[in-house]
Amino acid sequence: MTRAIVVGFRPTNSGSDALALGVRLARSAGAHLHVVTVLPREGALSAAVPPERSYETHIQKQARAWLRDAAGRIPAGVSHSGHVRPGESFAEGLVEAAEEFGAGLIVVGAANGGLFGYHRIGSVASELLHSSPVPVALAPAGLARGIDADTDVSRVTAAIGTRPGADVLLDAAVRLATMTDSGLRLISLVPFDVPAGLGTGAMRLVDDALGEDVLARASDALPEGVEAELEHAPGETVEEAVARLAWKPGEMLIVGSSRLAQPRRLFLGSTAAKMLHVLPVPMIVVPRTSHDPLADTPDKTAPPTTTITETAKGADA
Repeated sequence: MTRAIVVGFRPTNSGSDALALGVRLARSAGAHLHVVTVLPREGALSAAVPPERSYETHIQKQARAWLRDAAGRIPAGVSHSGHVRPGESFAEGLVEAAEEFGAGLIVVGAANGGLFGYHRIGSVASELLHSSPVPVALAPAGLARGIDADTDVSRVTAAIGTRPGADVLLDAAVRLATMTDSGLRLISLVPFDVPAGLGTGAMRLVDDALGEDVLARASDALPEGVEAELEHAPGETVEEAVARLAWKPGEMLIVGSSRLAQPRRLFLGSTAAKMLHVLPVPMIVVPRTSHDPLADTPDKTAPPTTTITETAKGADA
């Protein structure tokens, strides 16, 4: 049995950030890292004028060169392999790779133009957040160039609310913290589960009445021997509450997907989307009925060292 992570890699700052986060998680959790770059399916580079075969061959060679470069950045001791995969879109190719390898997590970087240290959702992340059946980890811009780029996972923070799916989120957070041998913090964002229109005073009352109860129930649900810090995230807005929280180098935030999402599919809810605006650490989004991130899965690849594979027409070449 092995744990597997899929990283979406391109020769960009975003790709480097995703790779850095994938390495952090793989090293901390003892997981195998699948570095994947996705190319348009054969013949799809131009619908009007099919590309020359020599051009497609050149693109394939270039993609393999990108993966060799990525492999050179992965430290010794992290099991990894590189893959060139076809796809109708980059996100679709990553989901197909995750399903093929039995991966429990897909990692992508921020869109170009984001503020250093913060998140900016691009087209690939947006598509994944609306369609992925497995958890998605989002790396903030500049993670690969940050001073804590080589830091292991230090603590897992779970944003616990009252909506359906909170138990799945808690299980995923406990598992991730246990796998990475890191701390666990549970924060209450109960005020932001209150229907709009109640006003600030009502929100504060709800926080007083339910906040401690939510955290207490979450704490009671922890497995024996697992302890967690319990903390409120007070603020008039989601952004204000998150901005007031203290974050450790190497920390991860884990949140659940929207209640509107289809079962086993992600959809980033409004609260999580607002958190991203001010969040300085990576975020993992978990489907409401997902398996836990990095869950043990059958070893479908068994590659102990660096390899680079290609898939053409659905088969390894």
